[in-house]
Amino acid sequence: MKLPSNWKQKSLEALENKSWGDSSDKDTNLVKRCIALSKLPLDSFTAGDLRVMIGQKFGLFYLIPLAIEKLKEDLFVEGDFYEGDLLENVLKVEAKFWNENEASWRVMNALIETRRDKLVQNKISSVNFDNAIFAK
Repeated sequence: MKLPSNWKQKSLEALENKSWGDSSDKDTNLVKRCIALSKLPLDSFTAGDLRVMIGQKFGLFYLIPLAIEKLKEDLFVEGDFYEGDLLENVLKVEAKFWNENEASWRVMNALIETRRDKLVQNKISSVNFDNAIFAK
């Protein structure tokens, strides 16, 4: 699947043609945040927003390329909690996603291949990422 033109100016709801509805008082803060983020244009996402949504496996086809852009600027960018938390969530994405998105896998692999020592130092696992068929 190819990314549509002006995709960064659209929300996940618009891109995926799916609504998660509105949050209620009974929802957790995480649920409220995810619902709110699903309605925002992707170009307004911060590293922390990407970390949350990728961690919850929302909109990976759209959000991983955005995360890669941020990681190209600073591989260990902090997304709310600690240095490298966005990278950690990206690398935790299941191998199935990477197997279906070889171009993204190759870009990520190029970003981390010479920095694997720092991944270990920061206790960031790349097991799911390394289980992609391209890693073999």
